Parts: sequence; C-alpha cells; structure tokens
Amino acid sequence: MCSNDAAARHRTHGALAVPSRVRLLDRLRAADVPLTAQELAVQCGLHVTTVRSHLDVLAGAGLVHARAEAAGRRGRPRMLYHPSTAGEPPAGYELLAGFLAAHWADDPAERAQRAERAGRAAAAAHPVRTGEQPVLSLEESLARISGVFAELGFEPDVVPGADATQIRLHHCPFRAVATEHPEVVCSLHLGLLRGLLDGAGPSAEVTGLAPFVEPHLCIAYVAEAPRA
Repeated sequence: MCSNDAAARHRTHGALAVPSRVRLLDRLRAADVPLTAQELAVQCGLHVTTVRSHLDVLAGAGLVHARAEAAGRRGRPRMLYHPSTAGEPPAGYELLAGFLAAHWADDPAERAQRAERAGRAAAAAHPVRTGEQPVLSLEESLARISGVFAELGFEPDVVPGADATQIRLHHCPFRAVATEHPEVVCSLHLGLLRGLLDGAGPSAEVTGLAPFVEPHLCIAYVAEAPRA
C-alpha cells in the first residue's frame, strides 16, 4: 500500500503530466488576482469545459484552490481559482535566508562555490539508488531525481530532447531569495542536482542550469555522460 506522501507525489506528477495544465497553472501564478475558468479559457486558448476539467485535476493535487465569488451580482456565484501557496516559506524565513545568503561569503563567486558544495552534500540525504541497483539508466536516474525535486516542492517535469533532457522546474520554494541571490540559491540547487546524479551512477551529467527563463520556470539540462 502506498503511503500518503507517495500518493500525493503520484497525484502531483499526474497533474503536471499534461502541458495544458502546466500552462493553466503558470497563468494563475502570473496573475495578480484569482481568475475564472472562462477567463483562463480565453487567455490560454482552450475550451472552458476542458479548462474546468484540468482545474479539477490541479485542485485534486493541491496545486490550485477554488472559492465562490462573493455575493454582489445576479445569478449563480462564479468560481474563482488561484494557485496554492502551501509550502511557501513564511516571510520571516525569507528574510533570514536572504540575510544568510548575502553574507555567506564576501565574493559572489565564493558564495556560488560554497552553495554548490552544500547542495552536493544535501544530496546524500536523498539517495536515488540502492545496493540492489548499483547503476541506474539515464531514464531511471531522471525519474528518481524528478521525484526528489517534486518532494522538495519544485513541481518538475522531464522533457526529452535531441541533445539534452530538460528537467523543467515550475516552482522554486525559495524564489524570493533566489531572485536576489541567484549565485547562492541556484548554485545550491545545481549542486543538489549534480550530487543526485553522482549518486545515481555514471549515466548522466548536468550540462547547464538556466534560472528564470520564465517568471516561474527554471530549466536544468541533463545529457548522457560520455562513455569511458
């Protein structure tokens, strides 16, 4: 029987497996106010019935919340949708994290190096293979690493490519600090990713990490490692 955490991860992965749902979630996160299904349908070029179906799946995964519009207009109240903020660090935590990031070292390059080393060390707490599987394939490595990042709140999905596979991270739990100190936060995540790949075996390597290619999207590029 699956644990509650495993079931939640399964729901999250399933909800984000459809690009249209990811687009709807990104649109909600970019909006300053909650949106109706009709507004989302117009903005995303989808049929409103399809939008409602996707929103139900996103809500079931805990990624979206819905509430009835306050009284004030005739007819049945409209449903308003907004992204879940569950798992967001409190403001005090962000202030502390930002202060520590700014003063971790005097030089930004040194902060980045320290952060990557810390990320690699943190990977030890998230083993992606067991003694029964001494080496994982590229596909197995990516699936398990994506699961780790999902548990940490990054809402990842894996997109295969000709030259490199993308691990697309749709939500950064430390976004507020990352925008001010990317040399620390992004380097930490890069180190975590590299540490996880090291722990999976010699099948893959990180070739790059592009932070904030969109307001709520970072992309890590992973390629099959050259054979010895």
